[in-house]
Parts: sequence; C-alpha cells; structure tokens
Amino acid sequence: MIIQIIATLCAFFIKGLTGFANTLVFSSILGFTTNNIKISPIELILGYPSNIILSWKERNYLTWKIWFPLSIMVIAGSIPGVFILKNGDPTLLKIFFGIVVVGIGFEMLLRERAVNPKKSSKPILFIIGILSGLLCGLYGVGALLAAYVNHITNTNKAFKANICVVFLIENTFRLILYSLSGIITFSILKQIIILIPFMLIGLYLGIKSSSTFNEKIVKLIIIVMLIVTGIIMIINNLMLI
Repeated sequence: MIIQIIATLCAFFIKGLTGFANTLVFSSILGFTTNNIKISPIELILGYPSNIILSWKERNYLTWKIWFPLSIMVIAGSIPGVFILKNGDPTLLKIFFGIVVVGIGFEMLLRERAVNPKKSSKPILFIIGILSGLLCGLYGVGALLAAYVNHITNTNKAFKANICVVFLIENTFRLILYSLSGIITFSILKQIIILIPFMLIGLYLGIKSSSTFNEKIVKLIIIVMLIVTGIIMIINNLMLI
C-alpha cells in the first residue's frame, strides 16, 4: 500500500500541474508489480474527481467545439479498447502507440520552436482523436488526447479545461463498461477509499505549483511528459515480448 500511496501522490501532482499524465506516472510506478487490469480501474476512479475539480476551476476556458466532437471520437475508440483490455494481449499495440506518442511529442516540440508554425491538417487530427480513444479504453492513457488538445488550444488554461472535460466524459463511459465487464471489484474499491485523500493532496500541490510557472514552461513540461510517456510504454512492453 505504501507504493500505491507514493504513486497516487506523484501521479496527481502531475495531474494538477499539467492536466494529464497521471495515468503515466501511476502505471509506471505500479506496472512492475501489478497487472494493468488492476491498475486501470483504480486510476480511473481516483482520476474522476480530479477531472471534475480541474474542469470546474478552468470552466471559463471551455469551448464546446473542442470538447464535444473530441468526446464522441474518444468514446468511439474506447469501446474496442475496453474489450481488448478484458480479453486480449495488447502488448504490440501498446508499443505502436508508444512510438506514435513519441513522434507526436517531438513534432510538438519542433512546432514550439518554429517561428511560423503550420496548422495541423484536420484529417490527421481526426485520426489522432480516434486513436486517443482506443488508447484511453485500453489503458486510460491520455497522451494522444493531450497531443490533440494541445494542437487546437492556445493557452494552458484552455488546454486543462477542455482535456479534463473530455476525460470526464470518457471516464464516465469507461466506468460503466468496466463495471459491466467485471473489471471493477470490491477489493479494488477498498484500495481506492484509502487512496482518495492522497489523490486530493497531490492534486492540490500540483495546482498550486502550476500557478508559479509561465505558459511556455508548462507547455514544455506537457510536451516532455508526452515523450516520456511514449518511451516508457515502448520500453515496458518490449520487455514483455
């Protein structure tokens, strides 16, 4: 339980700071000792109130033209993702997603350094939206989702607001699927009750810390977390082959 508490504090500190990547941190810390099918439901339920808090805090920056269509795409991808998680061995798929996430992260880094960055094509962003839903359904990982929203928002507050609403909608849908498929158990719920106070502490510290950084630094942190997410996904799953 000590390792789970540390994972929760670290994961939700990052959530409060960047608006995402809590799953990356939580899964990376617990992934060597716990099966993913037990990690995902714990992180899902712990993350649910954090998305409510962050989306409400930044509600003035919400844009329905961003969060609504993206929520539809993410839900569409979550359906096959949940069933693969329940019945399949998606190791190779996770490696593929890791490579995609690293590539997108470096593309975003180059865009940040460009003097006159070009707009991303709508078909590519649409594909990223569908793939991000599949990745969310499989592991609850919002890396592709973060890449998508980062492309179509101009400020970090808008990024946090819109991505957290999408997470909230996707989490609600996935929570129902996890419950119906038997992934969420009574034993998992008991662990979550113990971890909730640590989630709130980590989230609070992350939100407070984010106010001390300027927009460019936070955006750079987001990009770095995306690249790290992809690299960890690749390495962890190559070890399983």
